Amino acid sequence: MTPAGPDRTGRRWWVAVGVLVLVGAGCLWAGVRSHPVTLGLPDRPAHRAPATGVRPASAPTPPVGLARSVPVALGIPAIGVSVFVSQLGLNADRTVQVPTDSGVPGWFRLGPSPGQVGSAVILGHVDSQQGPAVFFNLRLLVPGDRVEVGLADGAVVTFAVTSVAMYTKDQFPAQQVYGSHGYPGLQLVTCGGAFDAQTGHYLSNVVVSTTLVTARPSAGA
Repeated sequence: MTPAGPDRTGRRWWVAVGVLVLVGAGCLWAGVRSHPVTLGLPDRPAHRAPATGVRPASAPTPPVGLARSVPVALGIPAIGVSVFVSQLGLNADRTVQVPTDSGVPGWFRLGPSPGQVGSAVILGHVDSQQGPAVFFNLRLLVPGDRVEVGLADGAVVTFAVTSVAMYTKDQFPAQQVYGSHGYPGLQLVTCGGAFDAQTGHYLSNVVVSTTLVTARPSAGA
């Protein structure tokens, strides 16, 4: 993916958000896959959700600040990303599902939504057999870069990158990524590092951590 220039990316982002605000959450089903799918792609982040901090069987903690709302669009101007967002859950073995479309990232719906206190998590592929995927350039982000999320209720939340780190998959910091740190944060996760040709998987994960900068509530709030 070739990053677009700032002006062009900005126009694409606001057009995408405008469309999503009009159509609402009702059309999200087309980009959502609720069942685990084995793609045979080289970037499956098969990490487990932590035993604490994420409670799939119960309702999320009541939101503080922005109301809980499904993220429907993601913009990362620094790397030319402006896309819709799907939803992800857990596989039967409690590993986190991954997106079925290499061009569409997915939000872990069993955790907070972006803008709530806690760690919202969005996962995306780094590449596929067809070439670079949506998070191919995620590793190039630097502290201070902005990440924008459009929500189904019309709100737009902006985060600032605080760190970019790589972890081997056997050392994936699940509690750090999925656990609450007492403030609204967003974690972006993809694969990276060395590629194992025998297994067809990358050996590491790239984790981009962010913190909330601004939140523009929906017009009806």
